[in-house]
Amino acid sequence: MSQHRRRTPAKKALKNTWVLIVAMVLVTVGAGVGIALLVSGGDDRAGSGQRGSASGASEGVSAGSDGATPSPTRTYPLSKAPATIPAVRSHTAARGPGWQPADKNRVVVSDDELADEGKLIAGELGMDYAGREDDVRAGDVRLSLNDDEGANPESYTMTVRDGRVVISGAGEAGVFYGTRTLKQEVHGGGTAPEGVVRDEPAKPVRGLMLDIARKHFTADWIEDRVRELGDLKYNQLGLHFSDDQAFRIESTSHPEIVSKEHLTKAQVRKIVKLAESRHITVVPEIDSPGHLGAVIAAHPDLQLRNVNGVATRGAVDISKPAAAEIVDDLLNEYAGLFPGNQWHLGGDEYQALVVSNPEASYPQLARAARDAFGAGAGVADLATAWVNDRADTVRAHDRTPRAWNDGFFRDTKVKVDKDVQVAYWTGKEIGARTPDQYLAEGRKVINYNDEFLYYVLGEPQTFVYPTGERIYQQWTPRVLRGTTAVPAKYDGQILGASFAVWCDIASAQTQAQVADGIRMPLRAMMQKTWDPGEPDLSWAQFKALADRLDRPAS
Repeated sequence: MSQHRRRTPAKKALKNTWVLIVAMVLVTVGAGVGIALLVSGGDDRAGSGQRGSASGASEGVSAGSDGATPSPTRTYPLSKAPATIPAVRSHTAARGPGWQPADKNRVVVSDDELADEGKLIAGELGMDYAGREDDVRAGDVRLSLNDDEGANPESYTMTVRDGRVVISGAGEAGVFYGTRTLKQEVHGGGTAPEGVVRDEPAKPVRGLMLDIARKHFTADWIEDRVRELGDLKYNQLGLHFSDDQAFRIESTSHPEIVSKEHLTKAQVRKIVKLAESRHITVVPEIDSPGHLGAVIAAHPDLQLRNVNGVATRGAVDISKPAAAEIVDDLLNEYAGLFPGNQWHLGGDEYQALVVSNPEASYPQLARAARDAFGAGAGVADLATAWVNDRADTVRAHDRTPRAWNDGFFRDTKVKVDKDVQVAYWTGKEIGARTPDQYLAEGRKVINYNDEFLYYVLGEPQTFVYPTGERIYQQWTPRVLRGTTAVPAKYDGQILGASFAVWCDIASAQTQAQVADGIRMPLRAMMQKTWDPGEPDLSWAQFKALADRLDRPAS
């Protein structure tokens, strides 16, 4: 607005009014509260959904041609989607300053069930947790549960508007994930962009499995992984704590099997409690009937021996009731320690089934199979029944069982129970079946693809350390075996994926090296399980974003 040199009283009053309004706007913006006023033309409605990195808002008021009187212009450009890992699924842009935490800002909840989520994010952002409050203040972060029945409980909506943030979800997990997005947005002094995020995972299973049997990991190190997984929106942590080399968790039912270096039950309870606070289910695994060397060391009478009396590595004699009894003792004991609804039964690499003629090599097993299941039954039937019996044991504790895919044998009279989920890791076993053969039976599958998701210490046999770049560029949850995806019609049966750390050569890496080695693979796998679309960022951009987000806040 240009002005003449001579000003009438009315024009002077008009100028003073503009100056007052502009001053009010600048003060308000400085306090972190956005005002959608003083717009000179254009459309201030929310933009279309978009993904991309967040941009800072540009503030400014233009002066007249002679510099005497400012005139208002659009204060903020349309926001850009937040830059987070995983990327949010949808962001509706808007104009405004966005939001940043401040010392006197509050985190409030609309539902008492969200107190834990509220206290956590308040502490992380240096804000006050005010509990359940109904009033509205500038700078607030409000957490609430909505009434969207039937919605994905891991979904959430986050609205940044008028200097406040509202995160709502159908379940507590979804609200928690919204706080993780907010935490990443403001990391390192960043700004949560104005607008609305609508987000949810593509897959319900997003996990990390740790082999703590072959290598002892400290409780503190595992807790650090739990915090890392929570911030990345993982929801499962698998603990493989029994194998040939060691048994790593304190036991009251069979203390004789526990290795010198182990986790106490108190330490495990602390890990489980921390995981629950991050909406992570801890999935225990006592692998059987193979991989039981630590149990056999204390109970040598349970060792499987072939027709020549030669001991079979890691395998119990499943024709002996005592073998089932000791494993069930342990399953029942640890059901009280791990309250989650999942249980991994193992079932892989039973060495009696890797010989050319199991029935001839292990006549006692063949005999037991025929006695139980009739003529024509073989060792594979007996091993399948073992898995089913252990599934019955954990089902009594309301657990959903899973087993490695090479514990599902083909052409047997006895079939693995339909509700046992397939942990698909390899296509290299004897009599291997392609993944779609499991899927065609209607089975639910979790992707542990050993070519992309197996981090095996020391890189024995043909294993190589997986890279985040390869996962990011070549893998999807439908790539279950090798590099070939199963048909899209099976996508709904693939529950998700788990990255697995195996410690075959335990001394090959330190704990710190393992954490560093799996950092980018974990981020890449989460991106591909959270969003089924092609990532918007190149690998270089994704890596740079991860590096920025992982830098400690100053």
